[in-house]
Amino acid sequence: MTRVTGPQSRDRRRLLTAGAAVLGAAASAQLWLPESAARAVETPLPDGVFSLGVASGDPLPDGIVLWTRLAPDPLNGGGMPARPVPVEWELAEDERFARQVRRGAAYARPEFGHSVHVDVRGLRPGREYWFRFRAGGRLSPVGRTRTAPQPYAAGGSLRLALASCQNWQHGYFTPYADMLAQDPDVVLFVGDYIYESGPSASAPRRHEGGGEPYTLTQYRNRYAQYRSDPDLAAMHANAPFVVTFDDHEVDNDFAGETPQDPDKQTHDAFVSRLTAAYQAYYEHMPVRASAVPNGPHIRMHRRLEFGRLARLNVLDTRQYRSDQATGQAGAQDPALTMLGAEQKRWLLDGLRDSPARWNLIASQIMMAETDLLPGEGKQWYYDAWDGYQAERNEFLREFRGVRNPVVLSGDRHLTMVSDLKEDFADPDSAVVGAEFVGTSISSNGDQDQAAFRREWDPRLADNPHWKLLDAHRGYHLFDIRRDAIDARIRVVDTVRQPTSAARTLARLRVEAGRPGVQAG
Repeated sequence: MTRVTGPQSRDRRRLLTAGAAVLGAAASAQLWLPESAARAVETPLPDGVFSLGVASGDPLPDGIVLWTRLAPDPLNGGGMPARPVPVEWELAEDERFARQVRRGAAYARPEFGHSVHVDVRGLRPGREYWFRFRAGGRLSPVGRTRTAPQPYAAGGSLRLALASCQNWQHGYFTPYADMLAQDPDVVLFVGDYIYESGPSASAPRRHEGGGEPYTLTQYRNRYAQYRSDPDLAAMHANAPFVVTFDDHEVDNDFAGETPQDPDKQTHDAFVSRLTAAYQAYYEHMPVRASAVPNGPHIRMHRRLEFGRLARLNVLDTRQYRSDQATGQAGAQDPALTMLGAEQKRWLLDGLRDSPARWNLIASQIMMAETDLLPGEGKQWYYDAWDGYQAERNEFLREFRGVRNPVVLSGDRHLTMVSDLKEDFADPDSAVVGAEFVGTSISSNGDQDQAAFRREWDPRLADNPHWKLLDAHRGYHLFDIRRDAIDARIRVVDTVRQPTSAARTLARLRVEAGRPGVQAG
């Protein structure tokens, strides 16, 4: 996504089975309808059928996924008739659709919540496009998207926004309003798109429903509520997203097919919950047919290329992991895995063979060490990579031979920017990479900053690899070029109001060929 200079610069656990792949062809709208046939069977639909907006995702040099979901009654299952509905789509090189480049029609099917995933191919690399949908006489909002640069493009730049952790009940999604103004080429969302918690009477905004979601309809309703946030909807309509999930899209701190509270959720019940949660996740995300769930399994780890500038490895750190350790000995057990054998090989191969200048790893959870115990001894977060240290340390050793590795994470509801050390047990070991743990969009709300500093500042001496620690809400913005990545930590004053001022809290830099994080 090359940015030109000058006055025109702003114009612009498991592999799926064969059966699931066939199902995916239908779900991703590959069953095209002739335009005349689509219009012939079109019947009027209610107002608000495009209430959930439009989105795009997973850009390729020649392709993009276009998304919408028909839902005139979004918080009550969607409100659509129990039949396939034809949906027309258009893609153009201009906002007024005078220069159309692709158009077609597809079915929005009830078994996929009347969602539509159009995988458009044959596009030009590094280009801006506009798109829209039409169904039942109704026209969707217009979306804007971009394709990735041509595969062998070595120059240019990429503006990437890192977001995570948007709890509806903890506040408004105001950071997206500022993100929209910064005009990123792509948004990387690394988990906790929804929260599964029940409604709270004291929250700034209240979750729909009467409790946690367990069924497909309940998860659909929760996603629909989150999609109704105007700032999130506007951001989805203006840049492609690359997404992966963490725990709250299903159940807090789950691991594989093990829930947080196995004494309260039987295995069969949790498998049913996983099946519903993954189905609803697919239905609401702009992802390809490779992500169509196969029962309680979904494939989300994948790789996206942005020319020779950057390779983005998107991880799934939930579905294949061993259950969390409960002590230090367990955290260092070499038998524990975060990624599973197949995904681990996939990641290592992709790092070793990469032709890219920058090798980005989207990890839902923090890779750098967090020692919570001031002074002698250590105390770790076992849900993060600290709980899977043998596998984490293997990757860090590999980083010595990887060109410019940078890990982009979430989960913590904090900004935590770190040097990645080859061996965190040895403070003098080499720096082999950098990690940016993005703060939350709204989770934890407006924190008491003084209380945060009292709790966390005593830990700084035991974590000398931390370069920045902060508890404001916001996101991270990266301008990636061949020579360096310039990062801006963007924060808002409040998420308890629908609007808020935003500012740059800090500027940081990662220089090519120089592992670690420097002042910007």
